[in-house]
Amino acid sequence: MLLPVTDDNRLQSPRRVRELGVVVGTLPTGPLNAITDVPGVRVGQTTITGDGVNTGVTAIVPDGWEATLPAAVAVGNGYGKLIGTTQVDELGVIETPILLTGTLSTFRVADAFVSWLLDRDPRATSLNPVVGETNDGHLSDIRRRPITPAHVHAALDTASATLPQEGCAGAGTGTAALGFKAGIGTASRALTDGTVGVLVQANFSGVLTVLGRQVPAEPIDSDGNSCMIVVATDLPLDSRQLGRLARRAIFAMARVGSDYAPGSGDYAIAFTTSRTPSYADRDLRTPFQALTESVEEALLNSLTMARTTTGFQNHTAHAVPHDRISRQHQPADGRSSGRSAT
Repeated sequence: MLLPVTDDNRLQSPRRVRELGVVVGTLPTGPLNAITDVPGVRVGQTTITGDGVNTGVTAIVPDGWEATLPAAVAVGNGYGKLIGTTQVDELGVIETPILLTGTLSTFRVADAFVSWLLDRDPRATSLNPVVGETNDGHLSDIRRRPITPAHVHAALDTASATLPQEGCAGAGTGTAALGFKAGIGTASRALTDGTVGVLVQANFSGVLTVLGRQVPAEPIDSDGNSCMIVVATDLPLDSRQLGRLARRAIFAMARVGSDYAPGSGDYAIAFTTSRTPSYADRDLRTPFQALTESVEEALLNSLTMARTTTGFQNHTAHAVPHDRISRQHQPADGRSSGRSAT
């Protein structure tokens, strides 16, 4: 049965999924339960709203990017724009921060990004900006391409190690997923030897599934419209091992109900702040679990932290009703439910 959605959802306050009694997996989170729990990783965002526009920029800025960091990209479905992937594949490193935005603004963001980079290094003659996107055209006048260099530079210059704003923020301002308003989400897991953190830009189709239980809704866009997943860690992994993490990030979308529609561009990019790879493949089991749990929780946070939004041509994406999630997943004795991610 499809979930009836009403304007009452406008009255609820954004809450992270753990506040609704939903605990994903068994591993402990970092202090913020965010990608910024990875030491040296910062996030900055610029949000643009009004006059039919709901879009923005999200920047993931790791310390030490100027000297390159090990990285890898995984493509679940290549119906999208992720600028800079071929060089990441070829060399196994990123040499810039990672930016996310709306589809038709990808190229403006990349150009403004290059200007910001050139200003920092007057001797540079070659740069490989990494810019990803999802299509926010349902809620934003995407053809206007409203993002300016000032928006891009502000996201980069204000990046901090605090908890990133989730839901209707930055590149997630106009996105929707699984029949509801979505946006930016983040989560992390703390391991004995490091941290795994993720940030997602959620904008894909399917039936919302929370710890195995469906919360169905009318689809907003049957074409899919994509998901970007950024994975950060300080574990000493090489680019091949980071590729294994990135692929599993895309696998984890299925846990929340993605149908991997043919019109969806599903991408993950993983990097580490460590430059001394020393991890054995046989020891990747727990990092894989940490990654899967973090992606699942970040995607759920992208939904429960979003607000009902009316935008371009009076289109509306409703926030997921929190009571439907908390009521279905909170046992009678009041303890939080959970599920192992092994």
